[in-house]
Amino acid sequence: MLTVAGAGMAGLSAAARARQLGLEVRVLEKGDRAGGSMRLSSCIVWRFRSLERFFEECPGGDRALQRLVFERLDGALDWLEGLGAPVVTRETGNPLTVGRRFDPRGLTDALVRAAGDVRLREPLPESVDGPLVLATGGFQGSRELVDRHVAPAVPLLLRANPWSAGDGLAAGLARGAALTAGMDEFYGRNMADVQLDESGFVPLAQVYGRFATVVNERGEPFFDGPVSWSENDLVQATARQPGGSAWYLLDERTLSERVRERTVAQVVDAARAAGGTVLPAAELPFGTPVGAVVGVRVRAAITHTIGGLRVDERARVLGSDGEPIGGLLACGADVGGISTGGYASGLAAALVLGLAAAETAAGRQGIT
Repeated sequence: MLTVAGAGMAGLSAAARARQLGLEVRVLEKGDRAGGSMRLSSCIVWRFRSLERFFEECPGGDRALQRLVFERLDGALDWLEGLGAPVVTRETGNPLTVGRRFDPRGLTDALVRAAGDVRLREPLPESVDGPLVLATGGFQGSRELVDRHVAPAVPLLLRANPWSAGDGLAAGLARGAALTAGMDEFYGRNMADVQLDESGFVPLAQVYGRFATVVNERGEPFFDGPVSWSENDLVQATARQPGGSAWYLLDERTLSERVRERTVAQVVDAARAAGGTVLPAAELPFGTPVGAVVGVRVRAAITHTIGGLRVDERARVLGSDGEPIGGLLACGADVGGISTGGYASGLAAALVLGLAAAETAAGRQGIT
């Protein structure tokens, strides 16, 4: 029997594909629901329009894994649709990328149906008979591991499910797995500074830092150079400020800019309505640029880690000698080395490597 640890995008895709290929599969999910952090996301699954752009955007990543995600994603998206996953739109809203936006609950339900034996509230045991796929979602849910690897002593908000706390990482290391570069990197968002819950993960993301003047709690600029289109570089820089917080200073022109379907003013209004700190520029405790009319306090939130276990293109976990560890596969945010140095779709990597893990376990390659 193939055991899959984790019922997010990666684990459910691996289980569903393995069942298609004739394997007996069980999925162990320590949480009380399936879907992982995918279920809480905007659920846009995308790739860059060119492989060269992928290499440029994530310069520290494993190029073989990046090529795998790029080349297999379109077919993998068709596979999801074939399972009955409902598509919301076939556009990403970003000229640099192509992909599809799924309804997260509908996608979760389709994958659960296809995966079959999904057991909730069942953490990964210390020992497992037969091959094992690690898909527990990274280690962002562990304050101890985040302190150790990512942002020592900085209280990052958690913008993810609480169960992805490094179980896959621990299981891999116990079997001699090697780690990738980028263990100190993460994907996240600067959020309104409220007590964050799942309902606010998407609407309270303050994704307009590239239009703002960004300063720390003392009113000092701390980010060198232009902010990237994804703003993930700004989030990581914010996470390394005292308290993991910053201020976005906005003028009237910035407030009229658009972020997907909303204006910046509407995003700010959502933060204010939720109880976030939104102050007139004259009330801020430091000087502001000419024209600034409002300041929004933001806090860095972690969605998933970027570093993790080393794998090859067949999703086999590699040891320190670079050789595969028998019977051990990994996918999703338990794997590192894809977005290192930048940002790419975590859901895309989870989907593609989940399929690869299943195919390796079944002795097959590629969707047929």
